[in-house]
Amino acid sequence: MSIKQRQQPTELQENLTLSMRSLGSRTVLYQQNVASSLGLYNNDFLAVDILRNKGPITAGELSKLTGLATGSVTTLIDRLEKYGYVQRQNDPNDRRKVIIVPIYEEKEDVSETYHTLHEAMINLAASYTDEELALINAFLDKASDVIEGEIYRLSSTPRTKK
Repeated sequence: MSIKQRQQPTELQENLTLSMRSLGSRTVLYQQNVASSLGLYNNDFLAVDILRNKGPITAGELSKLTGLATGSVTTLIDRLEKYGYVQRQNDPNDRRKVIIVPIYEEKEDVSETYHTLHEAMINLAASYTDEELALINAFLDKASDVIEGEIYRLSSTPRTKK
């Protein structure tokens, strides 16, 4: 079905997409400030956040998810390991592979940095019923899948300057 054949979005649907874009922008700015407050480069923090979300993964997988070259990811992992944010472990299924394991959640400076946001979000969540929260969570999970698909699409498409 082409875009023209689809029903026109409602005002609420348009407002929701604009609110999601605004939230995304604010999240990026928040992450940049968190990275800075922890003394990390933005790509380092992005990698740490990906590891928090995905769990232990290989350097190659981290390279694909960040869009960074494997050499850059190796340097990034070296830095994160030096600062105690990750550790390397041998893959129990394949001795040739190394798994990058996030350990930064145990760091006091990380938990202190996130504490106020966590508390504010818990307070916000408490203002909704369990049914509303289930709906919001389902929406956010699906929205994350849509965004991940768009990230893949954009990173797979050759870029041309206009």
